[in-house]
Formats: sequence, structure tokens, C-alpha cells
Amino acid sequence: MSTAQPTLDIPTLEGALVAKHRRPSFNEEIALRDLEKDCPTPTKEDSVVSTSKTAQPELQLSRAKERVFLAVLCWGSVVLGWNDGTLGPLLPRIQETYHLGYATVSMLFVCATIGCIIGSMGLVWFDEKLGFGKMVSLTAALQMAVFVILAVPPPFPVMCILFVVLGFARAIQGATAQAFVSCIPRNSSTNMGILHAAYGLGAFVAPLVSTQFSQLKRWYFHYLISTGISVGVLAMTLVVFRFRRQEDLIPSDPSSDKTKVATKSTYKQLFTQKFVLALSAFILIYVGIEVAIGGWIVTFLINKRGGGPSAGYVSSGFFGGLMLGRLLLLPVNQKARRKFRLKACTFQTLLSYQVGKQRVIYVYSALVIVLQFTVWFVPSLIENAIAVSFVGLFLGPIYPVSINVAAGILPAWLLVGAIGFIGAFGQAGGAVFPFMTGAIASKFGVQVLQPVMLALMFAQLALWYFAMHSKVLRTE
Repeated sequence: MSTAQPTLDIPTLEGALVAKHRRPSFNEEIALRDLEKDCPTPTKEDSVVSTSKTAQPELQLSRAKERVFLAVLCWGSVVLGWNDGTLGPLLPRIQETYHLGYATVSMLFVCATIGCIIGSMGLVWFDEKLGFGKMVSLTAALQMAVFVILAVPPPFPVMCILFVVLGFARAIQGATAQAFVSCIPRNSSTNMGILHAAYGLGAFVAPLVSTQFSQLKRWYFHYLISTGISVGVLAMTLVVFRFRRQEDLIPSDPSSDKTKVATKSTYKQLFTQKFVLALSAFILIYVGIEVAIGGWIVTFLINKRGGGPSAGYVSSGFFGGLMLGRLLLLPVNQKARRKFRLKACTFQTLLSYQVGKQRVIYVYSALVIVLQFTVWFVPSLIENAIAVSFVGLFLGPIYPVSINVAAGILPAWLLVGAIGFIGAFGQAGGAVFPFMTGAIASKFGVQVLQPVMLALMFAQLALWYFAMHSKVLRTE
């Protein structure tokens, strides 16, 4: 005679545990009560509405369009990396040609900083007036024009002005591309990693080419190759995006605010979000470390480790590690996220998403710091070259992981504006800290590169801790 088994109607994490034939522990019961207070159980009607909102954009944006959009944006990101990877091997030749010291040649980074600040502050205005399609086409055209003039080459003051334009284009293009990718309905985390890996690819190839040109009399002909690459970006953006706005390229349900474009009132809200401000400072320092190492490591190795012109390949190794880290370590990042994921009904809690990413950032940062110490204290050209490549490997995933964390934490109505703001703010770091390093090196010598980088790395860790413990205001 069979007896009816009692049914459990518990739409929470406890129900999932019982279904797996395991009773929750005392600590899990406490966590369940806190979870149910903060995250009420969604009703059947809410589930239907949520499913309809998330499913519709996937049906409207085909996989083919998604891949085409991503490919074009990745090619633009390759140009950004190419530009950043070019300057390091060419800096000694620029100093030689124009008879400049460390402080004076660092004015190139200052001018790029000014351009980045202008682009960051004007991002919202340009987005409202022009829209995504016109913005990416404009920045591609500006880059092409600058590379044409740099191939002459111009007088150094004119070169500084051109770097202002490059900094402006870099800030706008980088921020808009990241915001666009974060709004693609499918595979946003993987797509973000691919986008940043494309930057690493450009930065990896550029030193290989610019090192060869740095040994030639007409080293500035390197910018003819830069011109050709930027022409391809301009052509593809014109054909694919056709000056259209982001909301026209990524259709969504009218009631969904996922693809809402940032407005002035939205930007006012950004300055009330401690998480956004802390993460912006974190990215500012991160990009500064990345560009400063790639830009000054060649000069450091030539002057302090006895390296010759071929030391320019070390910069390529650094950016190559950056690219590989953003691709090869993607499974590690995803595994860390799954391991610490808690599920309640059909949704993933905010805290559980955050824990895995936090630990990954801490581990990568610790490895980078240890390797940077070896570059400082081990007087070996070969060891330094290998260590710098591994610095790039573990430094690479930090940016896309942090942006993915922001996309998972921030409310949807603030996402596009916040990602754009964080990205544009970070571009300025790629100019501020390389200049600061050059200014200090002009007084104390290029050996200050390593202690300056280590100080920035520790500051970066502190900002990450502060950002992860900042409260996010979720009301519009």
C-alpha cells in the first residue's frame, strides 16, 4: 500500500536544496532569511513579464547582426590598441629627432589627457546630438586624418595638438563601444572579453611593426600603416552602422530601459553613485598602469638593463600577454562566477555574482604585484622581458571582468550612461599616468617606473575593495 508523498511548494533556495536531498545548514538558513527579505519571491505574473522582456530583444537582434556589430567594434578596438602600442618603441626616436628630454616628450601624454577629458565631458552631449553611428564614424575619420599628418612628420607642437585629437577620439570610441556591447542581449560577458582582447591584439602587433620602423631613418612612415588600418575602420562603420543610433541598431521592448541612452539628468545620478565613482577611479588607474608599462618599459630596459633597439619587442610581449589573458582566462572567470553562485527561484542574486569576480580580481592583482617586484629587483633583461609578458597576461582580464561586474550590479536605467562614463574616465588614465611617470623620470631617472607602477597597483586594489563595498542606489 503506497502512501502519498508530501509536496514541497518552496520557491526559494531552500526548495532547491531539499530537491537535491540535502537540508540547509544553520548558516544557510540565516542566509535564506536575509535573501528572502532583500529579494522577494517573484510571482508567476512577474516571471511571464520578465521572460517576455528579455526574450524579445533576442528575437529582434539576429546572431548574424550581433557578430557583424561585434566584428566592426573589435576592429576599432584593434586601432585603439595599435595606437597605444606604437608609441613605446618610437619614444626614443622621437626624443632623438626633436632633441627632447623625458619631461618634454611626456607632453604627448599630457595632450592625450586633455583630449580624453574633453571626450569624457562631452560624451553625453555628443550622444544626444549625434548618436552612436555618427560618433563612431567621426572618431574613425579623426584618427585617419591624424595618422596622415603624423606620417609627414610635423613639428613637435603640431604633434602635441594631434595627440589631443587622438585622445578625444580614443575616449569617445572606447566608451561608446563598451556601452554598445554591454547592451547586446546575448553573450555580453564573452563579447566584452573579445572586445578587450581585440585591443590587446592591436597593442601586441603594433610594437612588432614600430620596432622595425624605429631602426629606420624615416621612422614616421610607420603612421602610413596606421592610416591604412584606420581607413578600414571608417569604411566598415559607415557601411554597417550607417549613422544610426544605438536604439535603432539594438531594438528592444518599448517598456524595457536596457538600451536607454544617457541624458543630462542621468549623468547627475552618476555622481551620487559611490560605486560608479570608485570603479571609475579604479579603471582610471588600471588603464594608466597598462599604457605606462607599454609606453615606458622599452626605455627602462634600454637604459637600465642594457637592452638594444630590439627591446621594443618586450612591449609587444606585454600587450600580447594582455590579449591572451583576456581570451585564455575567460573560462577561469566564468568558473569562479559559477562556483560562488546562489540561486533563488529563477534569478541570480547580486551578491553571489559579485563574490566570484571579487576573488578573481584580487588573485590577478596579487600576481601582477609579485611579478612587478621581480622586474624591479632582478637585474636581468631576459627575466624582465618574461615577467613583463606575464604581467600583461594577468593584468588583461581585470578590465573586462570589472565592466561585467558593473553591468551586473548597476540598475538597467543607469547602465549605458555608467559604462560610458567609466570607460571614458578610464581612457584619461591612459594619458595621465604615463605623463606623470615621464615627469618623475625626468628628475629621478627612468628607474622610477617600477615603484610608481607598484604604488598605483596597491591603490588600484584599495579602490576595488571600496567599490565592492559601496552601496548602489537603485531608484531612478
